[in-house]
Amino acid sequence: MKVSFRWLGRHVDLTGISPEEVARDLTLHTAEVEGLEPFAPALSEVVVGHVVEHGRHPDADKLSLCRVDLGAAGPGELVPIVCGAPNVGAGQKVAVARVGCRLPGEVKVKKTKIRGQVSLGMICSQRELELGEDHTGIWVLPEEAQVGLPVAAALGIEDRVLEIDNKSLTHRPDLWGHRGIASEIAAIRGLELLPLDLDPLETGAGEPYPVRVESEGCSRYLGLAIDGVRIEESPDWLKLLLLAAGQRPLDLLVDVSNFAMMDLGQPNHLFDRRRLSADGILVRDARAGERVTSLDGLERRMGPEDVLICSGEEAVAIAGVMGGEGSKVDPGTSELLLEVACFHPTRVRRTAARLGLRTEASARFEKHLDPTLPARAAAHLVRILRGIQPGIELPRPMGDAGRWSDPARELELRPDRVRKVLGTPIEDAEIRSCLDRLGLAVTDGEPWRVAIPSARATKDLTIEEDLIEEVGRLVGYDRIEERALVGEVIPPPRDERRLLVRRIQDRLSGGARFHEVLTYSFLPDGLAARFSLREEPHVEATNPVQEGWQRIRRGVMPSLLARVDDNLRHREEVRLFDLGKGYLPELAGERGEPAEVHELALVWAGAPPGRKAPFDSGSLSRLRGAVEDLLEHLERPVTRWERAADHGQLPVWAHPGRALVALAGDEDPQPAALVADLEPGLARELGAEVAGADAAAALISIDRLLELPTSPSPYRALPRYPGVKVDVALAVPGGLSATEARGAIEQAGKGLVEDAELFDVYAGASVGPGRKSLAWHVLLQSGRRTLTDKDCHKFLDRLERLTTDLGGELRRQ
Repeated sequence: MKVSFRWLGRHVDLTGISPEEVARDLTLHTAEVEGLEPFAPALSEVVVGHVVEHGRHPDADKLSLCRVDLGAAGPGELVPIVCGAPNVGAGQKVAVARVGCRLPGEVKVKKTKIRGQVSLGMICSQRELELGEDHTGIWVLPEEAQVGLPVAAALGIEDRVLEIDNKSLTHRPDLWGHRGIASEIAAIRGLELLPLDLDPLETGAGEPYPVRVESEGCSRYLGLAIDGVRIEESPDWLKLLLLAAGQRPLDLLVDVSNFAMMDLGQPNHLFDRRRLSADGILVRDARAGERVTSLDGLERRMGPEDVLICSGEEAVAIAGVMGGEGSKVDPGTSELLLEVACFHPTRVRRTAARLGLRTEASARFEKHLDPTLPARAAAHLVRILRGIQPGIELPRPMGDAGRWSDPARELELRPDRVRKVLGTPIEDAEIRSCLDRLGLAVTDGEPWRVAIPSARATKDLTIEEDLIEEVGRLVGYDRIEERALVGEVIPPPRDERRLLVRRIQDRLSGGARFHEVLTYSFLPDGLAARFSLREEPHVEATNPVQEGWQRIRRGVMPSLLARVDDNLRHREEVRLFDLGKGYLPELAGERGEPAEVHELALVWAGAPPGRKAPFDSGSLSRLRGAVEDLLEHLERPVTRWERAADHGQLPVWAHPGRALVALAGDEDPQPAALVADLEPGLARELGAEVAGADAAAALISIDRLLELPTSPSPYRALPRYPGVKVDVALAVPGGLSATEARGAIEQAGKGLVEDAELFDVYAGASVGPGRKSLAWHVLLQSGRRTLTDKDCHKFLDRLERLTTDLGGELRRQ
């Protein structure tokens, strides 16, 4: 928005205050001023000249030879100027651009010869100075203009233009006019706002002009008949103020309409009353597909969300945006209808955006205008017009329709709250002074009652904090002293569960190359049936989004396994984990809230290369290694692995014969993790991809991990003596576990077995029915000496005897 400094002077006395000071005040207290530019800078270079002599050019019928007195700005003698304007004549005061002067459009005036006659300047038209569109003749200045002065100084039209961006004023509809900006300056500087007559108008008797409102998009509509107007050129004072505010002058009626809008911030529109129906004005919603030709000559398609101003059934304007072509003011008319209204801001904004037709009116209507303003704005416009054309009449009362109410209200304000929020000691008297200067009347009491006028109540001042902000910005935020923050710094409580979860996420998604998935807490009916959970107690919630998803899961594993089939369709191998919660209603607390269980579920699925036997589970072995590595990283290392069947009932997803439990803890090892192949029947129900894959899953209770004692890995120095690698194969009964076989290996080593890795399991005709071969990489190492072949032979001899005791035999590699 452009604000004229000279225009502001019509509302507040700015004597002794510079435009720079006003721009600074507004920026620090109200809204950022983004620019401050001189208005029509050429007027400070173009000077007033007096045409002393005027005659015809000897070689051109349409040119004149003028001799012009430039006073102190000239060379002391009459200046010859060739002029082509038909209205130039002797005795006139004119605007003269001297040699070297730059005019708008980067036109530089030079000494030249025109048809043999020297010309030392240019007598300018208003168009050449960008003050209007008239180019038919020169600009004839008032007789009292002093010769030799710059035109701006001689006419008293020196001006500066302040540029304020829309975003700074979007919450302040009262600032979208010069009167509102002037009131802010008066409040900031403690000045008096100059009086402005906005009292109701005296009109003729009879019935008010007929106006009906049948749309929720219009809260108030005023229609005022005006007679006796003449369409003519606007006076210079009006045109120059509009130009400074960025408006192009057209004719008196358009200019007065724009001036009233730019002055008070309330848009208005003038209709040619002769082209309207005798039934008056109807405000209604547009019909789907209805078409209206706007003032710019374009036909526009409307919809039910748009609001139309109609005369009879014919639309004559798009409410809040632009008038219609069919009712624009005819040059010969003397009968007008003045529209001043309040329209719904959201509907105006949407209509303007959809039509791509943003206007000065729509920019203001979309800001929640004061519904009490239209009557005052109508009176203001009529008084401006009467000041130029005193003979205009108001033949009948003004029509006023619509359902509106005065938004003025009262808010409570606590002075102590003001001081606390702003962080600075402000006396009660100063707080009251700030509010009074802003036009906010204060009633004593505890708390204070502050009257909010309608101009500030539609969108701006609605809560106590808004009033505190008003006090703060008027006092000046620069008055608030900088103080160091003082307070007790309390570290947040240490959440061991969260820390543990983060370490799990880092380890699994890092070197282990697992992908974390986030699953819903809802358990669909189909998944509950697959896991035989339909009869189990569940927390249930109303889920209107998806039918059959009302159960809340008891554990994480079903949700994770349901995602394996989709992932296997895109990858040959998947490694997934999910950290989440389950809810057990049977363990509800005192407040009836279900108990929460925090779990980590993992799955490793894919067809391992080189499978040698139906029960050679590569995924199970890999997942077991990943779990061991994770627990080691969490400082809760696996003490030993045992058959899961020996530790109670297995979950439905675990294969009963291929499930292991990891025990952790040195003194009293406790179950820390369950690792198992997927139960074949469940795997088939989970999808074809899962049924054809080698899939294993693991479940770890986060709550159980937190209860286990940590065993940080002790420092181990690098071995001083080399180790000896020995590969052995034990042919043992099929029911013997690998853990029992490893125990025999460690017993045979008598403290020398540094590591034993199972690398192959084989069952076939060569080892006999009901038997299997377990192949191991064994590392023998001593911390006191170098081992010899004799130590290896002793180890193998002891291992052979122990294997025989287990019902097997040693197959040396």
